[in-house]
Amino acid sequence: MGASSRLTTRRSPSRPRVRHSTQLLLDGMTDLPAYARNARYDILAINRLGRALLRGVDPAGPARGNLARYIFLDGDAQTFYADWERVARDTVAALRIEGGRTPFDRGLTELIGELSTRSEPFRIWWASHNVRLHTGATKTFHHPIVGEIELTGEALQLASEPGITIVAYTVEPASPSEERLRLLASWAAEHAPV
Repeated sequence: MGASSRLTTRRSPSRPRVRHSTQLLLDGMTDLPAYARNARYDILAINRLGRALLRGVDPAGPARGNLARYIFLDGDAQTFYADWERVARDTVAALRIEGGRTPFDRGLTELIGELSTRSEPFRIWWASHNVRLHTGATKTFHHPIVGEIELTGEALQLASEPGITIVAYTVEPASPSEERLRLLASWAAEHAPV
């Protein structure tokens, strides 16, 4: 097989879907914000509390359901994440790993090109070639409805769906953040689409 024939087998930039059982799993996590994403940071499925937490990543909004796009192209992200720079650098490092793993992924190439042309921090950090496997971290969010909330995210790889990661956020019991998460859950229940 020649080099030119290998180039014609590039992946499509279309967003994959998760299995119905993955959405049911997320929906069963009623007390935890959770979502499923691919390696390009496209959110493929999300539960109600996850949607309430990550309001800026709406698929119909400017981020088009992509966390990397939200982090680098939405000005609200720098306020939403208390340590935006760490979150942003971790995102670049994870995308760099994925770029090495799947160099012919057209969707990833297009995302990196878009972020490189529209975000100076992304462009600078991408050029530094840092890589870091990001599987979990404690983050502080400045949520517009409940205020400051500290959550620990765990990234879980799905054996049944290669390339799909579930991210679920936990909260320290009996903490102010737990109370704020309960408040957010109450708000989400009242404002859920019918």
